[in-house]
Amino acid sequence: MEERDTAFPPAHTAEHLLNQLMQRMYGCERSHDAHIERKKSKMTWIIDHKPDRKEEQAIENEMNRLIAEDMPVTFEEMTREEVRQLIENAPEGTPDSRISLDRLPTNDSEYVRLVRIGDYDVCPCIGKHVRSTGQIGKFEMLGTNWDNDSRQFRIRYKIV
Repeated sequence: MEERDTAFPPAHTAEHLLNQLMQRMYGCERSHDAHIERKKSKMTWIIDHKPDRKEEQAIENEMNRLIAEDMPVTFEEMTREEVRQLIENAPEGTPDSRISLDRLPTNDSEYVRLVRIGDYDVCPCIGKHVRSTGQIGKFEMLGTNWDNDSRQFRIRYKIV
C-alpha cells in the first residue's frame, strides 16, 4: 500500500468513499495518486473525459449524501487466498468484485485487513477510520485539475 497520512480518520475514510464513487461514476480504477491530510487532501484518477462543473457538483453532492447515510465502517481480516476467493465469487459490479490486491506489498503478511463501508465500498487498508460515515463531517471540493494528455483528473478537498 502507498504511504499516506492516516492520522486523520475522517479524511482517510472519505478517501475510500470518493474512490468508490469515482469507480461507479467513471468506471475507473481507484486513485493512483492520493495525498490525504487534515487541512487538504488530493486524489487523482485516470478517466475518459474532463468532468464539467455539473459533474463536479454531482460528485460533491453525492459525497455528502453518502456521508449523511451514516454507514458503518467495519473491518475483516482474511488470508490473501480468502480474499481472492471472495473476489472470484462476488457478483460482477459489486464492491467485493472490485477488490484489488495489486497495491499490497509482496513481503507483507499473509493476512489482509479489509475495510468495509456499509455495502458501498470494500478495500484492503491498514489505516485509521471513523466508526461510521456520519462522523466524517462535510466534504468540500476545493478545486480540480485536468491533464488532457494523460487523462488525469485531480480533486482537491477538505473535510469540515
